[in-house]
Amino acid sequence: MKKILITLSIIGAITMTNAQKYEATKMIDNGGYQYETVTNDKTGVRVYTLKNGLQVYLAKNDDAPRIQTYIPVRTGSNNDPADNTGLAHYLEHMMFKGTSKLASANWGKEKPLLDEISKLYEQHKAEQNPEKKKALYKKIDEVSQEASKYAIANEYDKAISSLGASGTNAHTWLDETVYKNNIPNNELEKWLKIEKERFSELTLRLFHTELEAVYEEFNRAQDNDGRLVNYELMDALFPKHPNGQQTTIGKSEHLKNPSMVAIHKYFDEYYVPNNYAMVLVGDLDFDKTIKLVDQYFGTFEYKELPKKQVITEVPMTKIVERTVKSPSTPRLQLAWRSDSYGTQNARLADIVGNILTNSGDTGLIDININQSQKALRAMSYESAFKNYGSFSMIVVPKNDQSLDDAKKLLLEQIDLVKKGAFQEWLIPAIVNDMKINRMKTYETADGLATSLYGTYINGRTWEQELNEINEYEKITKADVVKFANEFFKDNYVIVKKEKGVNDKLVRVENPGITPIKLNREEQSPFLKEILADKSTDIKPEFVDYSKAIKTDKIGDKKVSFVANKYNDIAQVHFVFPFGSDNDKELSLATEVLQYLGTNKMSAEELKKEFFKLGISNNFRTSNDQLLISLSGLEENMPKGIELLKNWMQNAKSDQEVYEKNVKTILESREVAKKDKGRIMAALSNYAKYGKVSRFSDVLSKDQLEAINSADMTKKVQNLLKMPYEIFFYGQDFNSFKKYAKSFVEKETMKYSARKVYPEPATEGKVYFTNYDMVQTEMSRVAKGPNVNLKNFGKINVFNEYFGRGLSSIVFQEIRESKSLAYSAYVSYSANGELNHPDYVTTYIGTQANKLPQAVNAMDELMANLPQIPAQFNNAKNAALKQISSGRVNRTNIYFNLLSLRKLGIDYDLRKDIYDEIGRLTLADLTNFYNSQMKPMKYNTAIIGKKENLDMAALNKIGDFQEVSLEEIFGY
Repeated sequence: MKKILITLSIIGAITMTNAQKYEATKMIDNGGYQYETVTNDKTGVRVYTLKNGLQVYLAKNDDAPRIQTYIPVRTGSNNDPADNTGLAHYLEHMMFKGTSKLASANWGKEKPLLDEISKLYEQHKAEQNPEKKKALYKKIDEVSQEASKYAIANEYDKAISSLGASGTNAHTWLDETVYKNNIPNNELEKWLKIEKERFSELTLRLFHTELEAVYEEFNRAQDNDGRLVNYELMDALFPKHPNGQQTTIGKSEHLKNPSMVAIHKYFDEYYVPNNYAMVLVGDLDFDKTIKLVDQYFGTFEYKELPKKQVITEVPMTKIVERTVKSPSTPRLQLAWRSDSYGTQNARLADIVGNILTNSGDTGLIDININQSQKALRAMSYESAFKNYGSFSMIVVPKNDQSLDDAKKLLLEQIDLVKKGAFQEWLIPAIVNDMKINRMKTYETADGLATSLYGTYINGRTWEQELNEINEYEKITKADVVKFANEFFKDNYVIVKKEKGVNDKLVRVENPGITPIKLNREEQSPFLKEILADKSTDIKPEFVDYSKAIKTDKIGDKKVSFVANKYNDIAQVHFVFPFGSDNDKELSLATEVLQYLGTNKMSAEELKKEFFKLGISNNFRTSNDQLLISLSGLEENMPKGIELLKNWMQNAKSDQEVYEKNVKTILESREVAKKDKGRIMAALSNYAKYGKVSRFSDVLSKDQLEAINSADMTKKVQNLLKMPYEIFFYGQDFNSFKKYAKSFVEKETMKYSARKVYPEPATEGKVYFTNYDMVQTEMSRVAKGPNVNLKNFGKINVFNEYFGRGLSSIVFQEIRESKSLAYSAYVSYSANGELNHPDYVTTYIGTQANKLPQAVNAMDELMANLPQIPAQFNNAKNAALKQISSGRVNRTNIYFNLLSLRKLGIDYDLRKDIYDEIGRLTLADLTNFYNSQMKPMKYNTAIIGKKENLDMAALNKIGDFQEVSLEEIFGY
């Protein structure tokens, strides 16, 4: 009988399984441009193809008067010449350096010098004698100094930021290089003008300084465990194909011996209109937009692409084992070579990945390993590339497990799939989850635009992409079992990440670069034209929260509502006005709950029921708030709320499960103490707050072991009787108020007062923690005055002008001029809560031997705020445009109001910020800097390999102290 009921509940819960047929249709717009659209496509995507082969993807999204732009190029590291790996990635960097018109103060004088530098690099590449190579590099450095007199650093970034753009960036991968910007819609034509200029020619100015930044990126990659494992994995999976033989960053010997000639050749061959696309999603007019795109990009000429050799891998017939060592915790990754994106085998591998681990935590690995706490963490996933793919399984073992024991756990789950030992409902539930995620992705401009450029890169049509879900729906359990038995054999790669010294490090040394002088005040005629071309202003819109949020009562609980105008996904949030500051055991109680069932349902059955409904749940504890959330199909939300209450109200304590969880927590803490990123976070927190802080104030081992599971269960049950408010984001508010009544109980309990943590003054102390790594990271933090709402505008412009972003002074000076760091920034962070201090943070990530120079350069910059009126005006206008074209919508309306309440207000603070920035002068900003920031004293956090550091130089920074992991973590 139970089985029949479950089957019926599946039919009722999975309501999105009816296939929707998508068919492409050719149409013509008012301007005479032919485009392709797809029937039943709710996104309304139009795909145009210009006469030169350029594909243009357009879609409307009126969330804000902005447009998400991507220019994806169908080329990446897989097209790198075998003797010039890393070329595509380095070219991506150089695409930000301008052209003969953009970023040149005098092209007539600059070009001959760049030609000379190019010839010198060819000689340098061919030269085998080490001393002669050094002499040639010295000559390159000398000529580069002369050439830099005519280069205007970061002028592309200045031009783009003048539009009010955000998210300016690019990335390179196997088969793609993608250029990104989010712009106000009134600046579309100027953006097209800038991008047309950028794609019209390649100018390799400031080449050797940017090459040093790539060296730094190479070194950062060697400190990244994930990359180390992936390099070995891909190399073993693809012994012939570029997927595995050419890393995106490139080989060290090729980075040391670049060829400007080869980069120009690559650009000329692949950066042609029939090999890249234009993706624009946002508040746009189709007809006007396609005309503008054609006006600017339709002038480029179609070119035949180079003939590409097809490289086919022979089938794997044995297990290939690799070992990687680093200071972090051991883990294991298995991988099978799979098929290309869009193939049936890739879909089957994806389904198997979800049968093993999925968002509902109902997979075989989820239940049999993670839920059972047989390892610290395990997962699986399919990565389908343009050519081939990789099916991976990862496990982080417990302390008492060997990597071989962990491997056995993973393979046992594969055997279950082969035997069909999983329930029938799982596949349709997985496909349903895919549909929900697709809805969430397509409702945002960035999500849809990202899907569109991925479609282009993979050589697919939008019709094929939309119909992909229908192909998933056809997959049966029999298909999966057959595939698993044919696919999963002893033909995989195993990479063991062991704890130890990395014996495969390749150190790329600083070749010796003389800092260039930046032409900060110069502007090319092209930039002047962009700045002089005034666009129609976008009027800012500020939220009237009293109108944007409807409120009512359910019992004694306030309930707020914002309408979802986009799709059938609803969210319910139960917002409790207390957090870990009130009760250190609160997050532990909600964490333990994840492993507990009720008197009628096991934890496994509960997870399955949520997943069947297409409802996800989330418990998140912060310092001052507990947020319990449900998200999923609105029609199933009543059942989701009922299930949540039943779980919380009737959770069944289990001391054995609790003790397993404590063991997992303690082992996870040891993992954190071996992870570079977490160590740096802990060290930075220690520099900021000292010995006593929220970060280090954790339940001790003795405290954890003394707690009774029943106490944690009771704590969860009591939450239903505590004060909280409810936020509903969906379509039918009236229905929600009716069915949510069953959740609400009368408030009968209070919560404890918040613990107050000290916020000590920063006094020039230096804290260092030793870690075996190639680079060194330094973060300096200064405590400022208590938050002042009247300073938010100045802070906004300061960060834009001086501290953050590609066009900021810090980035220009530290990276562009002196090549002293891959990453450097200064950030002023206003506190989010009244009566608490602001903080200023500076960060430098660089090679150990360059740290003293980088610190000196940063100190020189911060001694006095640089006075560059043109750059200030650009930063100010960019900040104004970002606010005027920004919109607060969806769930952000409610959560922004919650944040504003912490600042003692209930109105849209952006209006005050906008007005403040409008009145701001460089003199005002300088006065703010001199009075508020300049007097600040900094504490410093440094992580790196001690033997590589100049300890005498570090001692000069401040009162030096080496701190242990136990001190900074608090355990």
